[in-house]
Amino acid sequence: MASFLRGKQSGMSNDLSANILPELFAPDDRFRYGINSQISCIAYEPVQSLIAIGTRESKFGTGRIEVYGQSRVHKFLVPPRPCSFADLQFCANRLVSLDTKNEILIWNLDTGARVNGFHASGVVTCMLTDPMLDWCFIGTANGEVVAYDLDRERLSPLKLPNFWLERDPKARAVGLVSMQLHPRDIGKLMIAYTNGVAFYSFKQNRATQFFEYQVPPGAPGGSGIAVDSLRKPKVTHAVWHPTGTFIATAHDDGSLVIWDARDGRVVMARTLYEMNIDKPVPNAATSSPKHPYLRIAWCCKENPEDSALLIAGGQSLDNPANGLTFIELGVTPNYQTSSWQVLADYCKGRKTGVLETPPGAEVMNFFLIPRFSPHFNGAQDPIAVITLLSSGELLTMSFPSGYPISPTNQLHPSLSFVHPFAVKFAVATLERGRWLGMVETRNQGDAILKGGKEAPLPHRRFAGRSIIQVAHADGTIRIWDVGHGDEIENPTQLQVDVARSLNRYDDINVTTMSMASNTGEFAVGTKGGEVIIYRWEGNRFFGRSQEQHLDPNPGGLTDISTRTEPSLKQGLQPSHLYEMMQGPISVVKVADVGFIGVGSENGFFSIIDMRGPSVILQVSMVDFAKQDKRSSFLRGNANSSGAKEWPVIVQFGVMTLEGDKYSSICCFVGTSQGKVITFTLLPSGNGYTAKVAGVTQMNDKVIAICPIVADTGKPAYATGHAVAGLREGKQVNGLLVAVTQSEARIFKPASAKGASKSFDDYLCDAAAVTEFDLHGMALVGVFGDRITRAFSLPGLKEIGSAPLKMMDGSRATDSIVDEDGNLFCWTGPSEIAVLNVWGAGQEIENTADILINPELRIPPRPTISNVQWLSGTQYITPTDLDLLIGGPDRPPSKRMIAATAAEKRAAASGQLSPGYPRTQEAEGWGDYLTRSLNERTQKLNLMGDSMDSAAEASQRWAEDASKWAGQQKRKMILGGLTSKFL
Repeated sequence: MASFLRGKQSGMSNDLSANILPELFAPDDRFRYGINSQISCIAYEPVQSLIAIGTRESKFGTGRIEVYGQSRVHKFLVPPRPCSFADLQFCANRLVSLDTKNEILIWNLDTGARVNGFHASGVVTCMLTDPMLDWCFIGTANGEVVAYDLDRERLSPLKLPNFWLERDPKARAVGLVSMQLHPRDIGKLMIAYTNGVAFYSFKQNRATQFFEYQVPPGAPGGSGIAVDSLRKPKVTHAVWHPTGTFIATAHDDGSLVIWDARDGRVVMARTLYEMNIDKPVPNAATSSPKHPYLRIAWCCKENPEDSALLIAGGQSLDNPANGLTFIELGVTPNYQTSSWQVLADYCKGRKTGVLETPPGAEVMNFFLIPRFSPHFNGAQDPIAVITLLSSGELLTMSFPSGYPISPTNQLHPSLSFVHPFAVKFAVATLERGRWLGMVETRNQGDAILKGGKEAPLPHRRFAGRSIIQVAHADGTIRIWDVGHGDEIENPTQLQVDVARSLNRYDDINVTTMSMASNTGEFAVGTKGGEVIIYRWEGNRFFGRSQEQHLDPNPGGLTDISTRTEPSLKQGLQPSHLYEMMQGPISVVKVADVGFIGVGSENGFFSIIDMRGPSVILQVSMVDFAKQDKRSSFLRGNANSSGAKEWPVIVQFGVMTLEGDKYSSICCFVGTSQGKVITFTLLPSGNGYTAKVAGVTQMNDKVIAICPIVADTGKPAYATGHAVAGLREGKQVNGLLVAVTQSEARIFKPASAKGASKSFDDYLCDAAAVTEFDLHGMALVGVFGDRITRAFSLPGLKEIGSAPLKMMDGSRATDSIVDEDGNLFCWTGPSEIAVLNVWGAGQEIENTADILINPELRIPPRPTISNVQWLSGTQYITPTDLDLLIGGPDRPPSKRMIAATAAEKRAAASGQLSPGYPRTQEAEGWGDYLTRSLNERTQKLNLMGDSMDSAAEASQRWAEDASKWAGQQKRKMILGGLTSKFL
């Protein structure tokens, strides 16, 4: 009966929700965009061109791993129990993670599933993998190192003790800081302890060298503290030179020490800007304390001899810890022929620069993006560097110039939510054809992420596209298609630079956005009271910077087409600036028929006709205050003309108003005090005029205004087709569905009472009339109790409800429901969820995207040079290392078995895969590996030797090599003598 009465009261004769059953209202959790919590670690895989992000556990969810590739390629990895991730490292087609609970997890990137995991016996301080090895080295706080077999998924018998304690048993609190394999010789491992650095030889099974930094009395050291005493600063970092010629150690006093890796002497002790700090000098106390070193990378160009140091931290405490310090060293001098002074001058560097980061946010870590090679500790020929700031945001810069790189069309849209933080979003439904044509042309470097392949998805070729507009803290707005679980035909992003459009780079706060569904016109409102209007067009000033200064024009429109981005050839270009200057812009709405409605928090409302363009209306909400000041005691709500009131919702429609015999273009304005004001837009000369048609008073703040066709419930928006029908005398029997925080009402504008329903126990934060294909229409709302509800039309009877457990209740008022039943809500500071209310209640599922391309081969690991080999360095291959760590009983690795199978398949087809070496015409890859393994086993003499006798075997090998060299010298001398007597 209530439904029947409401239908009569509202003027809607059809039950538009008759076919929607309660069980059909079951939201599907479809997507997440953004990062669920604060980023703790990042890893980049240059061969597959993938990036992995690890997050910390927080009240918004457990720590999670997100892996991104090109375009929209994405997989998320959820740990079996809540944790925070401390480190991520790629190793072949695996991802190895370390969490703060000392658990190592191995993930299969082909499937996105967890392969295995284990708890380390102790506090893990560092983890080390190599793309060419099947081993993961784990260093613990007590200085011990164990090796985990990634291939066989078990611990190996190798366990290294704390070598520093063996060297100095009296040392106290000696912990392990870091580990790095020699960049060219995998048989040598550098272990950094708090007291110094040790080199460990897998072949000799012992520590071969020790490095301990001491600052003598009278030397300033890094901090200039206690200069009259002998100091031994603690080690915080240690890195290899790309060729292994030097090592660099960073210390807690601010010292940066470069050592000769061969004889263990200090080549140069310095800070970022001071040299020879280990030498006694007068007035040694002038050096000041430094910020701690946070990260050091010894990077190189494609030629590993040409290197540089990239450092986070180490600045004087008097200066902020912003930026990265870049010390260009240049080409490494020839060690054999260079004097000690030449080596010392090289370590001073050719020049020192700073890669600037935004003020107020310190750099916590950085991650290099190599062009292709995963070797040299991921620091060979980097093209960019991603910095992690103390605020939790990311900043990508070109390397080594340090120019900021926009993540637009470079990184996955989710990463842009923290690049910098997203602060607001809006959603518009664009026609498919319009969106497919909106592909911007911009001068941009090579894509950072190129890996992965999206899984095939179904097509929805005749549906509108849900286009999200995300505003960021720096005034940048990025626009892209969120998809409907279907193929996204245009996955590119558009970018709008509000700061450049305003010619102001401070105090840029975007408050509201709107995009027209057919024309693609875009308008942005700011806290400063400006509205910037963008149009899709070419850039007349492409490649040229124009004069940016324009005279202020309060209350008027200014042409700002000269403020286009020089690098943007085709895209959303700034067109006009409306300086309303009546407080922050509270709402903006762009119609498809050339009108823009603008409201401000000072209570003013304007309508802009873009055909001029010109402002055709500007009114104050004070003009609509009721003369009879009435209040409702029962609802505890008073609508007083003295209360501040401003527009919060604007919508344009085409319909026949109450008492009219013709349809017209209407503008509906909802206010913060519950008024719904109707304006009609009528032709006048060469333009339009706007006049007030009526006012309807509701209970409280208006949340949504939905103009609909009374018979079908379809939207009655002001579209080009609807306006064209007005010329032919067509009429639209329309109604308004208006929703406030505590009420929903269906009525005939401008001032009919209609039918209403009150929300007694909860407040509504977002609502819209949505269409359920082949079933009907319903009103869907998001409420403050974190529940979404559906109501019938016109009866306003509750159809169903569902909890929104993922929603951040503190930001529920920023939720959005669109006309297709898509629900958008914040789940945390930098992540949104996308749901479809007309689903089957499905939880979010991982994608079927393919991350690993098996055709891409990891380049061979760099090896020792001929000079190093002649000087006695023993060349150790990955196969040798498998024997040394796993022992001779370890079976062939899965990688070797897979290579053998691939070789057999290629041989059967008459072709060999180009990625495999060909040793002999009749010898396959598996046979070659087997033969090599046997030969190396015999040469290393490990089949009969245990790990304890490795040093003795090495000595015999050296003696044999010496005898062979002596024989060669003797033959050479005797041959020369023989030739003289012949």
